[in-house]
Parts: sequence; C-alpha cells; structure tokens
Amino acid sequence: MDYGAAFALIQRSGMRVRHLIVLWAAVVWAAPTPNQLIQKVQNRYNHAHTLSVHFTEAYSLGGRRRLPESGTLVLKKKGKMRWDYAQPPGKVFVSDGKNVYLYTPSDKRVEKVPLKDTEDMRAPFAFLLGHLDMKKEFTHFETHPGQGGTWLDADAKSKRVPYKHIEMLVTADGEIRDLNIAGRDGSLLSFSFSQEKLNPPVSNSTFHFAIPPEAQVVNSLEYSQRGR
Repeated sequence: MDYGAAFALIQRSGMRVRHLIVLWAAVVWAAPTPNQLIQKVQNRYNHAHTLSVHFTEAYSLGGRRRLPESGTLVLKKKGKMRWDYAQPPGKVFVSDGKNVYLYTPSDKRVEKVPLKDTEDMRAPFAFLLGHLDMKKEFTHFETHPGQGGTWLDADAKSKRVPYKHIEMLVTADGEIRDLNIAGRDGSLLSFSFSQEKLNPPVSNSTFHFAIPPEAQVVNSLEYSQRGR
C-alpha cells in the first residue's frame, strides 16, 4: 500500500483531525490477507537453496516448561537440516534427507529414525526450502497484527501429523520471525528466529552425522520427543 498517497488523499478530503487519525490507523494496521502472506512466505523460501538462522526454542507440556534452548539451524535442499545447540552445549539434531538423528551428550544416546516416520515437530523444517505448499498442509487460515509483522494462524489438514495448529509471525518481506506449534498431546513448541541468511554456502558434509563412540544408538519408529 502507498501510505504517502493515502495520507495525501485524506488531507485533500478536509476531514477533521479525529476522523483523520481513525482512518489513518485503519490504513496502517490493516493486516494482509492470508493469501498475501502465504504467497510472501512461499516466494521467499521456495526459491532458496540453503538457509541459516539463529533460533531460540521453548517447550511446554502439561503446565511444565523446559528451560529455553538456543543455537543455529542450517537447511539445504532436499530435506537436509542441522540444529546445533549452544544451549545445552553439544546437543545436535540432524537430517541427512533420509534419517534424523538426535544426540544429547548428557544421555550418551543417539536416537535415529527415518525422516518420513518421525513425529518430532522439528522435522517439517526439512521441507521448508523448495517444497513448501501451505494450502496443501494447512487450512482455516487467519491473520492478525503482530509486533514487527503479521501473525498467520492455521490448522493442520491431516490428523496424522503430531501438530494440530501453528502460528507464525511473518515480516513484510515474508521472513518467519516467530513460530508456535501446538501439538496434539497438549504440548507447545515455540521458536524465535533471527540473523536469517538465504543461500549461504553450505557443504553436504554439514549434514553427515558421526555417531560418537561412547553413544548408544537407539533405532525406533516411535521417535521420542523427551530429549528435545
């Protein structure tokens, strides 16, 4: 929207100051439509081949909150991702495009499961680049103003996925700054993102997970979310 032209039009109309303020506020705070936001997000990420971003992660279940965690997320087409945690130190979550691995040093255990079978709510990030089709995965879209952007809310179409509702804060250029994921088990997984870089150089070796020699490997289709 051309805010300068809108303001000039209001001035020429000779409206009273009170009416001008009310109308101007409506012009500024009018939220984009869901379709507009969806298009912005898909245009931004579907044209990227790699992405890196700093994240802060929060998790709660049954009224109990886990201490916040943080680190760096790196994504690459197709289906590759790596979450390196600075807090807690040494924690790693990796997808090589076929399998996902979760390593928590305090447990000395690696959990491994095929990417297509995991119920971990971080897994959909692997398909953010190049495969994002929000209308295929979600329904009942709504928008409302947020600080620094617009919130886009939606419900999951499929009842087979572990999450039922998402909320994402989207900037004017389609960048996702915050993401809240409501699980079907009553959990809430929230992310805040910053320092996003599109198409940084990323080697495929980044997504190779070397199992520590002291770690026990657990292969399970019932991928545990306890270690998140």
